[in-house]
Amino acid sequence: MYEFYRLSKVYTSAQEIPFDDSSKIAIMSDCHRGDGSWGDNFLNNKNIYSAALNFYYQNNYTYIELGDGDELWENNKLQDIIHIHSDVFNKLSLFYKKGRLHFIYGNHDMAKKNDSFVKKYLYYYINELDGRFISLFKNIKIHEGIILKHKVTSDEIFLTHGHQADFLNDTLWKLSSFLVEHVWKHLELLGFKDPTSTAKNYRKQKTVGKKLIEWAIRNKKIIVTGHTHRPTFPDVGEPPYFNTGSCVHPHGITVIEITGRNIALVKWHVKTRNDGTLFVDRDIMAGPNKLRDYYH
Repeated sequence: MYEFYRLSKVYTSAQEIPFDDSSKIAIMSDCHRGDGSWGDNFLNNKNIYSAALNFYYQNNYTYIELGDGDELWENNKLQDIIHIHSDVFNKLSLFYKKGRLHFIYGNHDMAKKNDSFVKKYLYYYINELDGRFISLFKNIKIHEGIILKHKVTSDEIFLTHGHQADFLNDTLWKLSSFLVEHVWKHLELLGFKDPTSTAKNYRKQKTVGKKLIEWAIRNKKIIVTGHTHRPTFPDVGEPPYFNTGSCVHPHGITVIEITGRNIALVKWHVKTRNDGTLFVDRDIMAGPNKLRDYYH
């Protein structure tokens, strides 16, 4: 099947990153950072995302973003996104300068597979107030897949966006991008649902999820993806397919955390204290489970 071929091809060419029992890793996906307009789905959860980012930075986590970090189907100019969300990009840059940041591209930010695009827009950005060039991610390499490989046991965790299991959003991504930008973005204002969107189509979510599960079974690998926006955390004994969910849920963001020998799914969201003040909190949705229990 084509989708299995695509996923296996990404796996064989994936960037290998070592980790060990002292590692702390936060894996997010599908932030869909936009240009600050009505169509910027990231805006609703930006404060929650920023609180989570601060926590992970202060607690020495490595941040891995599994694609669709920026919404480049509805927005032609990445520089506009960076300008609007410069505080977020500056924080991400701090992770990068500490050697604790890795980006994967997805279907909505496929442009990042082009090294010249990355060099032009992500190495630096221009401060519009004084015209200074500010370093962001100089010399960064953005991958289609990453393999986390344990330094001692050589156990692997395969990370990719997951659109490779979705023909319309992989091979036909340019067509899907055109339809989103010129057709469905406008029709959604009238209440129509975008049929190209896996995140907004439950049947497509299940279909893509089944293909990713089947790949994990056939290859006996732990796989962590995004794309469907549907958080997934298997019980021990089930196929080891995990999904981060997204940063554009109605009431919060979801994250896969790997801390040493454990893996967990967490949710960051807003809560209310008894005195009526609001605060951002982190709740464990599933796990933590021992990683070794998922290996065959």
